[in-house]
Amino acid sequence: MSGVVVLNTDNTALHTVSIPHAIRMLIRQVAIIEEALEDRQIGPYPVPLVLRLVRYVKTAFLYGRTPAWSKRSVLRRDQHICAFCGGHGTTIDHVVPTSRGGRNTWLNTVCACETCNRRKADRTPAEAAMPLRFAPRVPLWREVTPRP
Repeated sequence: MSGVVVLNTDNTALHTVSIPHAIRMLIRQVAIIEEALEDRQIGPYPVPLVLRLVRYVKTAFLYGRTPAWSKRSVLRRDQHICAFCGGHGTTIDHVVPTSRGGRNTWLNTVCACETCNRRKADRTPAEAAMPLRFAPRVPLWREVTPRP
């Protein structure tokens, strides 16, 4: 068993916790058991599979702003696909080179393979005659958040 699912009061899944953590939540009376293994007990509690919180937890603050830019997140957003040739990308490239005022932003960086990155060098895609296969964009949180 990988963990106990914790639901908000509106039955949306929030996250998973360990069984000891789930039991502590029951003791503190912040959650109630929605589903459990009835034949197994931990003290007075059945072993929980799903808990539901007693009070609603607002989660909008987690997704109210855009994800912070990082090289790793750019690679995740672009799924390690080179924006120039479509091959396996391992580096990032600036659409407007940093030497010309380009910055580390979602809309100015793309994933690139080492060959294309070297070939483009210190030029824009138009100057290097290397059109982008897809436009850079601000990603959704789920695209750049590591999956367990």
